[in-house]
Amino acid sequence: MKKTVLELKNVSKIYKMDSVEVPAVKGISLKVTEGEFVAIIGASGSGKSTMLNLVGALDSPTSGEVYLDGINITSIKEDNVARIRGKKIGFVFQTFNLYPTLDIHENIALPMRIHELDETKIDGKVNSLAKMVGLGQRMGHLPSQLSGGERQRVAIARALSTDPAMILADEPTGNLDSKTGEEIMDIFTSLNEKQGKTIVLVTHEKEFAAYAKRVIEMKDGKVVYDGKPSRMSIR
Repeated sequence: MKKTVLELKNVSKIYKMDSVEVPAVKGISLKVTEGEFVAIIGASGSGKSTMLNLVGALDSPTSGEVYLDGINITSIKEDNVARIRGKKIGFVFQTFNLYPTLDIHENIALPMRIHELDETKIDGKVNSLAKMVGLGQRMGHLPSQLSGGERQRVAIARALSTDPAMILADEPTGNLDSKTGEEIMDIFTSLNEKQGKTIVLVTHEKEFAAYAKRVIEMKDGKVVYDGKPSRMSIR
């Protein structure tokens, strides 16, 4: 039996705007096991990005518990949460979040330096990751000199730099054309199938959700479907 790497137990998130309470996630319980490829889909305002933030310990729930690799991250101090998050999760965002003054090599290397990995091993790992995502010839370029697809490839390489077990991706194809989006999804598929990475991906595009092996559909802060993409006829 594969181990559970992520678990939500009756998790809710309520945002307060002045005197108004806005429930974004409502009592969700679910598990993700090692090696799964999960897509979270839903319309704008459905709660899917809030759920990803809770899963990635970027936000804390109003109630309920979030377990990451068996650790209840809702019950420990923020600095410990940040340490666990940095080691166990790699993040990929729609807006890439690259440092504009750092070239590709330095962007990929940065998380390894933050986590104080052996400097003698960093260059080799950066080169290996850049080659894996198809950017081996672009190492000295700045993000502004790259296309959107190339920047997202850098972001994926950076997310992999500390060898996390799980990759969380928030609308990673949102700023890309359909062909480039397919190329990025192929990278995620390869990471899942060949390296066994657990992938949790948020998207509003059903054709990209179909790359996953499991789809969770959200509506009004609740899970309304959890199963195989084929049953949703989204290809």
